[in-house]
Amino acid sequence: MGYVLNGEELEVDDEDFLVEANFSDEIVPIIAEAEGIKLTDEHWQVVRFMRERYQEDGHTPNFRNMVAMLTEEDDSVDWKKRLYELFPNQPNRQASKVSGLPKPYGKGGY
Repeated sequence: MGYVLNGEELEVDDEDFLVEANFSDEIVPIIAEAEGIKLTDEHWQVVRFMRERYQEDGHTPNFRNMVAMLTEEDDSVDWKKRLYELFPNQPNRQASKVSGLPKPYGKGGY
């Protein structure tokens, strides 16, 4: 399928993950729309988190670590439940995709 940003088609793999990370905020709504996600402030919070982790660690955290790290940032939210509400198709994978990052390692974070 591919995503088009500013007239340029970005390369994707067979699961429509970007092959190379794209940190432009303009790509996020394009991928979110393709995923059937209407972005909220909480989506953007997770996008920023995923991008920071990717830039610092070279990969995104697995689901268990996502929940733990997000809980450290804001323990007023039940992140395990909320991530599934925000990104219903495997939160680790779908959040990575919407964030403009390559496919995460493993089976989605368990």
